[in-house]
Amino acid sequence: MKFKTKALLTAGLMTAASLSATVAHAVNLTMYYPVAVGGPVTKIIDDMVQGFQKENPDIKVESVYSGNYTDTMTKAMTAMKGGQPPQLSVLFSTDLFTLMDEQAIVPIDQIEGVDKKWLDSFYPAFMENGRVEGKTWSIPFQRSTIVLYYNKDAFKEAGLDPEKPPTTWAEMAEMSKKLVKKDASGNVTRWGVEIPSTGYGYWMLQALAIENGQKLMNEAGTQVSFNAPKTVEALQYWVDLAAKDGVMPKGAVEWGTLRTDFLEGKTAMMWHTTGNLTAVKEGAKFNFGVAMLPAKERRGSPTGGGNFYVFKSASPEQQKAAAKFIQWMTAPERAAEWSIKTGYVAVTPAAYETEVMKNYVKDFPQAVVARDQLQHAVAELSVHENGRIYKIMNDAVQAAVTGTQTPQEALESAQKQSERILSRYK
Repeated sequence: MKFKTKALLTAGLMTAASLSATVAHAVNLTMYYPVAVGGPVTKIIDDMVQGFQKENPDIKVESVYSGNYTDTMTKAMTAMKGGQPPQLSVLFSTDLFTLMDEQAIVPIDQIEGVDKKWLDSFYPAFMENGRVEGKTWSIPFQRSTIVLYYNKDAFKEAGLDPEKPPTTWAEMAEMSKKLVKKDASGNVTRWGVEIPSTGYGYWMLQALAIENGQKLMNEAGTQVSFNAPKTVEALQYWVDLAAKDGVMPKGAVEWGTLRTDFLEGKTAMMWHTTGNLTAVKEGAKFNFGVAMLPAKERRGSPTGGGNFYVFKSASPEQQKAAAKFIQWMTAPERAAEWSIKTGYVAVTPAAYETEVMKNYVKDFPQAVVARDQLQHAVAELSVHENGRIYKIMNDAVQAAVTGTQTPQEALESAQKQSERILSRYK
């Protein structure tokens, strides 16, 4: 008995020692993650991280939720300069040039063990913002396009076909006039359409410019076309929806409250990220539709959202673990689950072939509109010193929609300022 007890004790000590060694050799990763839209995104990510750690007990991932995309980028850069950067982060796909200029990141395709077939499994439109100079620098995850949400009940009430949303700019303006509702005193109680001008004004203007046949930047990220006639025309159309057509409120339309306006029936249509789709589905007390954005010369939306990046300062062991985590997070079944729970576009065609996604789409066809729009999508505005250029563009949009400058004046000023900043990169 004595020997048996001793043997058990020795075995127990050996097991404890081996567990201790496993924990000691666990690779620790810190991930900065932005929360940019409503919904329980943090809980979904936490659950996914726990699922990964269960399958990979030798890798520990700590998620740090660091505000919106801009806040997250600022915190990641501050941490890097302070000598304590995260090992990976989800940041704007368009932060690529800035991260390259800062020498902050490592190409994903140069990390040991990365599967080249996996890198080619994503939608090409989403990879446009992640590939430069023949290298893959980031992996799509929290991705979106802008879509048109519309209230089918309001369409019916206005005598419009609820299954036929506007397909052109002219149709959107005309339908919006029928959808505007006023009370007995002549005050508007429901607008026809709202396009948000705060927060991501540059994104909305890029959509309008693309629909008018105008690209906003070159692939090298060194040149912009903000004052091109077709860009000016696009901003003029946006301004005219309020100033001339009277179908949208004058002044700024808030990104953060627009979804609430739509759900409360204060606007019959809105342009917004597909990342809000699940929240709209759960919050709408009326029948609603989702459609591709209307066209002038062509259909189109810039892609949007965040990609995974791996930081250069991470050890080779951490980089390898980060790549393994990213590959796990973007596997078809996880991409499908993420899309269903949030409304973001699943980033691979394979995700739409999973049974869970097929069943979901059968009951909720709105879920594939953003994916189908990818064939018309373009890379989101991405240039060197992106943060500064975005601020210049957002300020120009604000100046135009609030009437302090004409679209021509606002965009001429934005062009000059941007050219000064980008001249050093040519």
